[in-house]
Amino acid sequence: MNLNSLSRRQRQILELAKEQGFVSIETLAQDFSVTTQTIRRDINELCDSKFLNRFHGGASFSSSVLNLDYTQRQGINTQEKEGIALLVAKEIPNNASIFINMGTTNESVAHALMGHIGLRVITNSLSVAHIMSPNPSFEIIVAGGVVRSLDRSIIGEATVDFFRQFRADYGIIAVGGIDEDGSLLDYDYGGVRVSQTIIENARQTLLVADSSKYGRNALVRLGHLSQIDTLVTDSMPKEPLASIIESLDIEVLC
Repeated sequence: MNLNSLSRRQRQILELAKEQGFVSIETLAQDFSVTTQTIRRDINELCDSKFLNRFHGGASFSSSVLNLDYTQRQGINTQEKEGIALLVAKEIPNNASIFINMGTTNESVAHALMGHIGLRVITNSLSVAHIMSPNPSFEIIVAGGVVRSLDRSIIGEATVDFFRQFRADYGIIAVGGIDEDGSLLDYDYGGVRVSQTIIENARQTLLVADSSKYGRNALVRLGHLSQIDTLVTDSMPKEPLASIIESLDIEVLC
């Protein structure tokens, strides 16, 4: 499907997604006075043609440059993120050392780990540090660097150098998207540098990504699925990602 073949309603949905970042199926059905099933068909066609990215309850405009606003991401796919977080928590033993980068999914992971004992947590997310700091048995180590106001993360060369001083049992990373060739993608070069350093210095790397990240465009290449030990997600990816994961013998938890 190309732009010329879109229906008038689909064009309007696309324009709304560009303006707002995210569009809800329920709201669109009310605005266009049609059923949610009709809007869902429109959304599916737009997502299949890579105009939009599918999320639970709606879709976002497909851009390799701009991610959704952080507060918008916090309210999207919350059940999926919570389920992923519980799976991660089962994999992490007590008294382990972990790297954990920024991201709304990793904030859910931080909450899910609060029942653990004796974790040593190295993070560049002020949100993760705030969530986990009430557990008196945890040691929370926060990276130095430049604080980014939009998501309360810390980035920069000082942050990368800080992470290089450690060798953690587990690295837990979130990404902006997973391309169909297995490339791990994100939107910000500063954040990508931190994630790359986590992969290099973790004994085992867990990638947390809900199914909306499959085939999603983002500008900066972080790495490849071949560098990941475990993919923790809400549903198995379809082809061609499924074959890539199988050929790499990556553990998938969902």
